[in-house]
Amino acid sequence: MSVDRPATVDVCIVGGCGRVGLPLGIAFAARGLSVVLYDINADAVATVNAATLPFAEAGAAEPLAEAVAAGRLRATTDPASVGVSEHLVVVVGTPVDEHLNPDLGAVPRALERCAEHLRDGQLIVLRSTVYPGVTALTEKLLTGKGVHADVAFCPERIAEGHAMTELFALPQIVAARTPEALARAEKLFRHLTDRIVPLLPEEAELAKLFTNTWRYIKFATANQFWMMANDFGLDFARIRHAVAYDYPRAADLPMPGFAAGPCLFKDTMQLAAFNRNNFVLGHSAMLINEGLPLYLVSRLEDRFDLASSTVGILGMAFKGGSDDPRESLAYKLRKILALKTRETLCTDPYVADERFVDLDEVLRRADLLVIAAPHEQYARLDTDKPVIDMWGLTGQGVRV
Repeated sequence: MSVDRPATVDVCIVGGCGRVGLPLGIAFAARGLSVVLYDINADAVATVNAATLPFAEAGAAEPLAEAVAAGRLRATTDPASVGVSEHLVVVVGTPVDEHLNPDLGAVPRALERCAEHLRDGQLIVLRSTVYPGVTALTEKLLTGKGVHADVAFCPERIAEGHAMTELFALPQIVAARTPEALARAEKLFRHLTDRIVPLLPEEAELAKLFTNTWRYIKFATANQFWMMANDFGLDFARIRHAVAYDYPRAADLPMPGFAAGPCLFKDTMQLAAFNRNNFVLGHSAMLINEGLPLYLVSRLEDRFDLASSTVGILGMAFKGGSDDPRESLAYKLRKILALKTRETLCTDPYVADERFVDLDEVLRRADLLVIAAPHEQYARLDTDKPVIDMWGLTGQGVRV
């Protein structure tokens, strides 16, 4: 049953202290809206209320401090906070399980935790990437609890590290079942951008999955091309330059590298599950991208005596310039190398881990260096040790 009380806050974000929810809250607050961030992570809540970012996000520190100081943004662990807002935005992780099946209950569970505080007349916006049909499932859940609220699906499309630019620069997909809900969601996101793309919820759910899967497949294509060139003794960087140079139709061919992180792989698997696991292209991309650490180590075994070598892994985040290690394939690389080498050392300038050592120590002790995350610090290493760089970061080619 819903709570009948007037709204005193413009926006409440469930999961509001995470890497998607917090930048969104800061962006709304920067545009003058009052924002409360509901999160079950008490440490993150305390950090945000101290006007400090709990993770790295370019351009977010100053507007966070301004919003907290002005009283436009605060964080809380109190679930009752969801009932004081006109707009409730749900941002929670939507993982796949150990069998690569989507977790359809992630969003409903988040709403169940605060269901007693929901209020008639609210606009509930699903922001997470979801399995097609979860918006309809949410509508059914709310109806079953007697909550008369509008529901919209407005997926995030930001890249970590670029949120404070892309939230304002990218078009926003807005989807709802009724004209009233669509109009309310559009009005909310016009605080951030004038470019709105209206869709039906199921169209928008697929649009987000297609977006991430397309990127994952592009990375797999580049990785497969790299392996082909590599096995033939050729430098893919030179070939790619020739393919893409002043040739717009090939301009989006990426360089090779670990395609990892919390989104692309799991969203490709969500799309596969949606299509009754009849997704050969997606599953092939998974085999290529997830198999890249194994391929890399096999190439190293051909060139080096790993059993008597100390190997240094440079970068443990899932991408360059990030402090986010979630689903990073650098950890998979470490596990494989631990079975093959005398010793494996790991370092990262952004990721805190007591098992890591300083870069200088890695450069001193390692016989061989592998760039696993293309942090800019590794572009000009002062070392005479062999450096394995599949990213092209050093400009010395990518042949292994």
